[in-house]
Amino acid sequence: MNKVLSACAVVSAAFAGFASTVFAAQDTLSEGRAVYVRANCVGCHKWHGGGGGGYGGAALSLRKTQLDQDEIIHTVMCGRPGTGMPFFQRDVYADDASAPHPCYDLTRRDLGDGGIAEATIFLRPAEIEAVATYVLTAIKGKGEPNLNDCVAFFGETSRVCDTYKTGAPHPMPQPQTTN
Repeated sequence: MNKVLSACAVVSAAFAGFASTVFAAQDTLSEGRAVYVRANCVGCHKWHGGGGGGYGGAALSLRKTQLDQDEIIHTVMCGRPGTGMPFFQRDVYADDASAPHPCYDLTRRDLGDGGIAEATIFLRPAEIEAVATYVLTAIKGKGEPNLNDCVAFFGETSRVCDTYKTGAPHPMPQPQTTN
């Protein structure tokens, strides 16, 4: 009897650990999606992450990105100088000589006027990590957007997803390139 109770306790503990990991991952994914919306990533990369024309120009496809977690975090934190990709972490381009310069070892002075786009809101490091996790988990490598992707983003009752209910393919718009 004691062995049975001990085995049940071990199984219960293992399940509780597994369940808390699953719920934590779902919370991170939900937070990442919320940051993706609040930071207006959808403005350029679109809800599906396919990119294309947007407020900042032709955004790259997050579905086709080759970036890993650390590279996505760095890109969100630092932006991409000379492009429409803004930086989302406050003071990463500080002109203070004593401050660290984590983004390409550059300061705002080095970049000059218009050398880097500044986000309309700043994100905390945990929010940047959450949005990177969301991109890696829900967007990267997913192929063409479909009804399941749309419902996962907008919810069951959104009429936005009605166009996906016909079963017809809906190719993502291709980003325009400039020479």
